Parts: sequence; structure tokens; C-alpha cells
Amino acid sequence: MKQASQLAALGGSRTIPEGFIKPWPPIDDIDREYVLNSLNSNSHAFGPNCVALEKEFAAWNGNRYAITTNSGTAALHMAVAACGCSAGDEVIVPAYSWSSSATCVLHHNCLPVFVDIDWESMNIDVDKIEAAITEKTKAIIVVHLHGLAVNMEKVLALAGKYHLKVIEDACQAHGATFQGKKVGLWGNCAAFSFNQNKCLCSGEGGMLVTDDENIYQAARMVWSFGETRTPVESRDYHAYALGWMYRNNDLTAAFGRSQLTKLDYYLKVQKENAGILLEELKGIPGLILPVEPAGYQHNWYNFTVRVDARASNYQGNPEEFREKVMLALQAEGVPVGIYQRFILPQMTVFQARNAYGHGCPWECVHARKIFYDGHAFPVAERHARNHFGMTYPLRVPNGPEVAKKIGEAFRKVFDNLPAVFRIPLNQK
Repeated sequence: MKQASQLAALGGSRTIPEGFIKPWPPIDDIDREYVLNSLNSNSHAFGPNCVALEKEFAAWNGNRYAITTNSGTAALHMAVAACGCSAGDEVIVPAYSWSSSATCVLHHNCLPVFVDIDWESMNIDVDKIEAAITEKTKAIIVVHLHGLAVNMEKVLALAGKYHLKVIEDACQAHGATFQGKKVGLWGNCAAFSFNQNKCLCSGEGGMLVTDDENIYQAARMVWSFGETRTPVESRDYHAYALGWMYRNNDLTAAFGRSQLTKLDYYLKVQKENAGILLEELKGIPGLILPVEPAGYQHNWYNFTVRVDARASNYQGNPEEFREKVMLALQAEGVPVGIYQRFILPQMTVFQARNAYGHGCPWECVHARKIFYDGHAFPVAERHARNHFGMTYPLRVPNGPEVAKKIGEAFRKVFDNLPAVFRIPLNQK
């Protein structure tokens, strides 16, 4: 076999040279100006850049109110609290997501109730939500996973029928739309993340958005020590309710503001690059591509694929096949990885049912008895066994040449599956 066609994992030449894929996020003079102006000021806690970021992000997304936080997780907890969820209440969440999508429920002494996902979209299966609703259900958390929106019309119809609040976990979904309307505008409130790997990066940070003044005021109390006045107002330092300290800081907010000025361009490039890669990968047997159904606009935060071991004539464990394909792609220079190996109900905190000690919140006198069968969500389990993806390669400053090179590497790997089967799993 010629070295050019031989897999790099087995001694051949790699498809994508070192340094060909550029890191995220790109830093330019706009970022330096905003951050240095903050650094040279005398406001390094919650400062003027925090106030400005709230106004600018609310305007960008189309919301009336926004509260900048130190993380997307904090924003999610604030949303649960602000929607009136309390001890023993149940909140419906997807069985597959990042852990914060469910642990935010525990943070306010409430209980998550899991619903399986839809295979095609990788999001919560909206047709299975109604069966999970009980007299204790208070809210539904929908996660727009990997940047693809949930069918919000169906979710809101259920919420209206059962008088439930809807919280959008939009941490990965900046700019994604359903029926032409941005995520974060559908539910009672929404949470965004500005973590290092998010489409809007400020290192760490997040934002709660809402159009409901009551939710806004309740969320602010959770955000700042249970107080009723913000740090830019005349504070009386009196705690009126249970509160945390989830505020952002001026330096982080300055970085977020500078990146926000470029977000529309970032999302445009991501969509273009994803379209190129989808075309490059079309028709590869055994490779299941992500979808963008009619009426949806994906933001392509993650480009997530699944592999079909049987369609690829691999007779062993499907997870082994997934690992071998990933090793082959990584050796070719494609930075693929696994987003989340475990479905949420299988995680220890839910299996142990002991988040706070003494069995709380599950043993709370206000709670219904809930136990989690880790194998009651077959679609989520199948997804967890077969998926992998990538985050940075399709983003600015990378362009079409990177998307095409990644496609070339995928085709090389899938054109040489018998060789992929021989890759040892202990190979680094």
C-alpha cells in the first residue's frame, strides 16, 4: 500500500498537516482594545462592561431583559429558581445532554425527570414529554443540543396544556432558529454560555435572558445574594431570599462584548463550512450525518456524527468500532472527540439519589418517589455509544480549505475500513 493511502495510524502520512487547523477563538485588536480598556479602568468586579454586555446581548438576541453570569450553569440554576420551582417539584429534562442541564434542577432542591431523545435531531423527543408529566411537574428544560433547536411549537403546546414553565438551555445554540425565530425567545427564559468552546467565547461566563419582568427580578435575587438591588444601584445589602453569587466581572464581560461584535460573522462562516463538510461526507456508508430539518437553522456549534458498525461490516462491539474510527481520524489530523459518553440517568449523582446527603432531594417530604432506570432510554444510549464530533475546525479563522481537508481525511479512513479494524485500542 502506498504511504499516501495508508492510514496514518498504521504508519502512513497524515492528511492534515500540523498547524493547518487554527485555534479558537481568534483574537484581534478589537478584543485587545475592549479588554485593555477594562484592565486600565478601576472597575474589575461587576462593572460598566457587564451592564453594556447585558444590553447588547439582549438587543442581539431580541430579548427585553438579560443578566450576565459567571457561567451558563449559573444561568440555568437562576432560571429554575425564577420559574418558581421549589422543593419536591419535578422538572423534565432530556436523557442526553451536558450534566448541568439536569444538575441545575438539583441545585434548587427539585427533581429531574428524564425523557429519551429523538435519534435524528439528538434533542429531547418532544412526542415523549407528555407521558413524563405528573402533578408534581413544574417546568420543562429543552436543550438545543449542539446548536439545533428543539421543536418549540410542540413544547409550548404541552406547556400551555399543563400550565408549565419552559426553560431553554441555549448554552450551545447562539443564533440558532426554529421557524425563523431565535432560541431564547420561545420559552419563559433561557440560558446561554460564554465558555471557551462556545460560539460566543469570553473564557467563562453566561447570560440569562427573558421577556418576563417577574422572572427577571426573581433571577436577579438568586444571582446576587438574595438582594433586590444590583451592584450598580444603591444596595442595602439585605438578603430577602435565598441567593448565590453568580455575577460576572468586568474583564470577562469586556471580552464578551468584543466577541459579540463578530458573532454574526462567526456564525455565517460556521454554517458555510458545515455545508461544505456535509457535502464532502455525503454518501459514506456507515457514517450518519447531522441534520438541519426544514424550518430550522443550525448554528453548528458541534458537528456531531454517528457511526453504524454493522453497516460498516464490523462484527465486534459498536463502541470499539467508534473508538477505532476516532483513532484513525485523529492520526490523520482531525481533532474529533466524544462530547458525553454517559446518558444523564446513568450518572452517579442520579443513581445514588443523594445529592445533598440523607437522600436529599429525593427523600424530601414534598417529593414523589423517583428512581432512575439507567437503561430506560434506548435512543439516548444508542447515541452515546455511536457518536463523536468536533467543535473548533469549522470555526473562524478556518475556512473552506479546512472543511475540504477534513472531508478528505474521513474518506481516507472509511475507504480503508479493513485497516481501521486492525487498529489497537490501546494506541495513543
